[in-house]
Amino acid sequence: MVTRWGICSAGKISHDFTVALKTLPAEDHQVVAVAARKLEDAQEFARKHSISRAYGSYEELARDPEIDVVYVGVIHPYHLNACRLFTNAKKNVLCEKPLAMNTKEVKEILDCAKKNDVFLMEAVWTRFFPVSVEIRKLLAHGEIGEVKMVRTDFGVPLLHVPRSVQKDLGGGALLDLGIYCLQFISMVYNREKPESVQASGVCLETGVDETVVVMLRFSRNRMAVFTCSAGVQLPNDAIIAGTKGTIRVLSPMWSPTSLVVNGKETQYPVPEPYLPLNFPNSTGMRYEAEEVRQCLLKGMRHRQSFSL
Repeated sequence: MVTRWGICSAGKISHDFTVALKTLPAEDHQVVAVAARKLEDAQEFARKHSISRAYGSYEELARDPEIDVVYVGVIHPYHLNACRLFTNAKKNVLCEKPLAMNTKEVKEILDCAKKNDVFLMEAVWTRFFPVSVEIRKLLAHGEIGEVKMVRTDFGVPLLHVPRSVQKDLGGGALLDLGIYCLQFISMVYNREKPESVQASGVCLETGVDETVVVMLRFSRNRMAVFTCSAGVQLPNDAIIAGTKGTIRVLSPMWSPTSLVVNGKETQYPVPEPYLPLNFPNSTGMRYEAEEVRQCLLKGMRHRQSFSL
């Protein structure tokens, strides 16, 4: 049975996600509709990706009876309203990260999904890459002994991008970039909450954070450190150090295709796109899309990818 997708927003990330879906079997995944705030934007997107229906409002997409799941690709501050709209319309939802702007909004989204008994997942796509799957296997088998230290960073110059520097657009390095570092640490330490958190950073005049450095202390004297920056380019890799060796994720750690285990490198390439992409390795979004399909086939609900 085919999983029928609706795409909410005709922006850059929605473009890449749609390209990624086309790398999966057509009998499994089909994009049937796209919606944007302007009908002409939706129509242009539909032409580019050969999508049969284009809507000039998100409400029309929510009313489409032939959609199984909606991919929400709007910017951060609009996640709450979009998720409420689609879950109240009894639509399953894959929402881009971060799921919302704060804990209150996240709780509201989760409550709405539960009330309507629909599937909801935060699109932390990194978790579903073959590299991430392999890391979890290696850690479960004790390949590098007890993990004592995790270090990762994500920094790219984004100060020229309005969405990244304006508070009302959900700007700031932590929400945009730091989430990748934090989810990685959470994955390595198997969702354990840190015993202490120390952070320092610098803010722009707009009131959002430009660079943040965070130190996390876990039980049994285990540590983690990450840096995120919207001002400068960083190495953008990740290292897991254990008592018997190290695992290194080469850049880009948020969409990884190379893994180095105790000095031995293995490649995990992603498929080639049929159209140019906006972000590195974006065809890797195919893995989260397939996870959504498998969850729906199993009748699962309320899944959040950071809880894997």
